Amino acid sequence: MSTAQRPLRALTHRPSPNMQHCERTFVGNTTIDYARALQQHAAYEDALRAHGAEVTTLDVNLALPDCVFVEDTAVVLDEVAIIMSMGAVSRRAEAASIEPALRAHRPLARVVLPGTIDGGDVVRAERSLYVGHSSRTNPAGIQGFRDIVRRYGYTVTAVPVHGCLHLKTACSSLPDGRFFVNVRWTDASLLKSDILEVPTDEPWAGDVLVIGDRIIASDAFSDSIDLLRSNGFGVTPVAVSEFAKADGGVTCLSLVFQS
Repeated sequence: MSTAQRPLRALTHRPSPNMQHCERTFVGNTTIDYARALQQHAAYEDALRAHGAEVTTLDVNLALPDCVFVEDTAVVLDEVAIIMSMGAVSRRAEAASIEPALRAHRPLARVVLPGTIDGGDVVRAERSLYVGHSSRTNPAGIQGFRDIVRRYGYTVTAVPVHGCLHLKTACSSLPDGRFFVNVRWTDASLLKSDILEVPTDEPWAGDVLVIGDRIIASDAFSDSIDLLRSNGFGVTPVAVSEFAKADGGVTCLSLVFQS
């Protein structure tokens, strides 16, 4: 079965009741409304389903505050799922519990310590992978990741990240091959394609989730949504305010892949 014919799947994780104690780097310790987080997460999953994804909601890491940010645990390519060696020590236990759900769809590979890498630092554009050198991802982690993916014909470009948590906070690959980028938080000259700049007054808007030819984006960024729509993209806004209080965005909440 070709990749285009495979069912679209999304793995998500129910938010932890301990979410208030999650790791935060670039945001303050604002109170997270857990009830609202549950509502927003359910609506986010509905948006994934509306875009054709079969959603599997995991609850294996509920004791771990950051478990809802399941994207950071792995990178799922067409050929392999790569388990991350996460940068925050408090989060490293998350990945092992996600493995069984991924093993059902892909062979597994792993980046190991002393390399550290979060899935949120990996932006894919076809066979090119851009990996953020960030507070969570170090050069050894980037090299360990490169050593795995080059077996499958992917190239890796390291991209410095500053002012935000992950490369995906600042940069997303759009359906037409361009990148949607906050140029103040990363070096856009390293991206091997044209860019569409994130509006200056919405610096956190660069994190958008692309599913097919459509985009899921945070409803907090109306100018960015208008910009994307004016460039011909269909955009579905979703509320993720409670996850933004934990350095999170729309890509962080799922692992989406063709199974």
